Amino acid sequence: MRIGVFSDVHANMEALAAVRTALVAESPDMIVCLGDTVGYGGSPAECCRAVRALASVTVVGNHDAAVASRMNYSYYYESARRILDEHARLIGRDHQEWLGSLPYTYDMPEHHMLLSHGSPLRPDAFDYIFEVEHAQRLLEIEEKLPVVTFIGHSHLYRCYVLERGDAYEVTSARVKLSRDAPRHVISVGSVGQPRDLDNRASFVIYDTDAMEVVLTRVEYDIEAASEKILGMRGDPNFSERLLLGW
Repeated sequence: MRIGVFSDVHANMEALAAVRTALVAESPDMIVCLGDTVGYGGSPAECCRAVRALASVTVVGNHDAAVASRMNYSYYYESARRILDEHARLIGRDHQEWLGSLPYTYDMPEHHMLLSHGSPLRPDAFDYIFEVEHAQRLLEIEEKLPVVTFIGHSHLYRCYVLERGDAYEVTSARVKLSRDAPRHVISVGSVGQPRDLDNRASFVIYDTDAMEVVLTRVEYDIEAASEKILGMRGDPNFSERLLLGW
């Protein structure tokens, strides 16, 4: 079975449309989303609608939780809070209720995989995993994790292996998994706001038979996405970082 996994659309419909086209061309058996459909970008309602149509399973991200009134986001900086409030107004009650109903994690034991927006150690806390030391914190639940846990949140593509009481990073766009002792934690990057100095949208394909995960990058109309952010009076930084991939 082949499963498409994407995350962190952040209301960027131009990026999501490009990823959707690329995913359809891959003909996966299933597509799943790791959250943060809203936040930062200029097309929150359109992205909610598209993700709901595209993904068989979606977990909640921190921006989703904020818009759905599932968390206190007063600690977010002002421009982020302002755009979240605007997104809550724009998406309407139906999409808000959908975001409010999404699980923090989704276990797929038949495929030896777990979905979580942030760290699965405390999924409702939305802790980051973007360094080896963050992955090492998962060692206390290592035996409870499946072969592969897919996460988002950091907007970075990363792969960590938990093995023999330690964690290390694998730097490859093609990762071979094992059903033996090692556990793998793979951050799939971001559709709508990459932060690894590559401004292309990203997603992965997990082949459950070959036990392999492959990263794909997709170009999209960044200028159009940036203009939408400025058009809704979003922080110019949200627009500029799309161009920079940071």
